[in-house]
Amino acid sequence: MKQRETFKSRLGFLLLSAGCAIGIGNVWRFPYITGQNGGGVFVLFYLLFLAIMGVPVLSMEFSVGRASRKSPVKAYQELEPKGSKWHLHGYVALLGNYVLMMFYTTVCGWMMYYFYSFATGRYTGMDAAQVQAAFGEMLANPAINVFWMVLAVVLGIVICSRGLQNGVEKITKTMMLGLLVLMVLLAIRGITLEGGTEGLKFYLLPDLERAKAVGLGNVIADAMNQSFFTLSLGIGAMAIFGSYLQKDNTLLGEAVNVAVLDTCVAFTAGLIIFPACFAFGISPDSGPNLIFITLPNVFISMAGGRLWGSLFFIFMSFAAFSTVIAVFENIIACDMELFNMDRKKSAAVNLVVIILLSLPCALGYNVLADFQPFGAGTAVLDLEDFVVSNILLPLGSLIYLMFCTWKWGWGFKNYQAEANIGSGLKVANWMRWYVTIVIPIMIIVLFCQGMAKFL
Repeated sequence: MKQRETFKSRLGFLLLSAGCAIGIGNVWRFPYITGQNGGGVFVLFYLLFLAIMGVPVLSMEFSVGRASRKSPVKAYQELEPKGSKWHLHGYVALLGNYVLMMFYTTVCGWMMYYFYSFATGRYTGMDAAQVQAAFGEMLANPAINVFWMVLAVVLGIVICSRGLQNGVEKITKTMMLGLLVLMVLLAIRGITLEGGTEGLKFYLLPDLERAKAVGLGNVIADAMNQSFFTLSLGIGAMAIFGSYLQKDNTLLGEAVNVAVLDTCVAFTAGLIIFPACFAFGISPDSGPNLIFITLPNVFISMAGGRLWGSLFFIFMSFAAFSTVIAVFENIIACDMELFNMDRKKSAAVNLVVIILLSLPCALGYNVLADFQPFGAGTAVLDLEDFVVSNILLPLGSLIYLMFCTWKWGWGFKNYQAEANIGSGLKVANWMRWYVTIVIPIMIIVLFCQGMAKFL
């Protein structure tokens, strides 16, 4: 039997796991959701829910992976009691990874296209109306969407085909370290903008009146939602990295480390964006348009805007691409075990499969624009995002949680024993009632909230 690959270094594991969690949810969604929810109070609730809900579930995914030494599609079979059907979720988790990449590759392509456009000077001299029109033109052009989506898929698959240490770990470490450097540079630039101090106050100083204006219940619900989904839990995207992990460190401690890295990127994205919004008189609650319409206008207005715009969108590209590589690794590893094929063959097959599966989203704003699943203004991307974010992630996390706490599954004692191997933060006995009762209730509430928005 071939020995399972392992990470070359602990840093590689931390950066790759964080890279999977760090994505457009951090650097695109977090700032505009924070803006829409009144700033500082939302940030406090986000941090609270990340600690009390996200981190424990993340430690469970890591534990299932490390104990089984298998990909998510086979991990349950290694650990489940004989005759039980937990392993069926392994196939659903693999499906979730494919559905996530069906739209994520297109959005990653948008980031790379914007980097290319800024770097080549396309936005230089444009006014606000022209910037808005440029975004619409990009969406309406099938060739642009398909080309950049295919480029994202090809680059990701080529990196993963080189193996865990020589491909995935090596490239991700370089890219993530580059992302962190860019992040600091951009944050310093944002903070030092004239008028940016008001943006920092909005972002960092909790204001209960602002939160009440939005609705405190809405702020809490959105904070719970963001803190949970930012870690990509529920589809085995994290379990795969647990399966490559040595037993030197406890898994609750590693979950905290990954969550801290993930949060640092989201938090710093706010330091980049909010000072810029206030410095240039732009509303911080302008929603999803913040990245593609609002911020390009800010960069154009800055001295050296072409440079800062290019740096920002290469930062965004790194953030999105880190998730693409991590999820591709999961898909390739699952298919290697499921169909008994080597890495190169699994990579080659998935190159074709993922491109074909990604085409509906890439064509969703142009060729397939008449398909509007949730009414006027929605597209294929909205449907695929709904399936992943509102169904597969929360329900998948609930299954992982029940598997790790119920006596009919793997059980709390087995989870606790695996998670506590090594040095670091331990899963205490008192946590049993909390992870068995309280967190499932929070996840069910989260699921019901997500469904209610679309029903």
